[in-house]
Amino acid sequence: MAVEAWGEEPRQRMVTGVPLYAVVIDYLLGMVMWTLIGRFGMRLFLPEESKFFFSRFFVRVTDPLLKLFEPITPGFLVQPMVPLYVAWFFFLARFYVMPWVLGYSVVGMLSFPLEGQIAQGLYWITQKLLGG
Repeated sequence: MAVEAWGEEPRQRMVTGVPLYAVVIDYLLGMVMWTLIGRFGMRLFLPEESKFFFSRFFVRVTDPLLKLFEPITPGFLVQPMVPLYVAWFFFLARFYVMPWVLGYSVVGMLSFPLEGQIAQGLYWITQKLLGG
């Protein structure tokens, strides 16, 4: 069976075999996870109080999550690593909990519609740019 490129067929489903609600939940969890990872990455190069727009956005959006996870965040963890630690929980939920809740017998069956769609879109763009 040949793999169809993204966007070739107008009625093509985004992710086959996965219920729409699961894809939406995974997208939300994925966006939260990548936002936390982005905050960690920016903290490597920018101070916490930076006036850079993206840095302020990431701090404002993720602060409530960091406060929510504060009771289970180890005290020995250095402050810049906390967003990465919290992102790890979202990764675990996406990789282990979502397939289990959906009843898949193989862990990772759902892994990861958000990143899969991004990779498929990048493949499509490169094929169009390179004339493939």
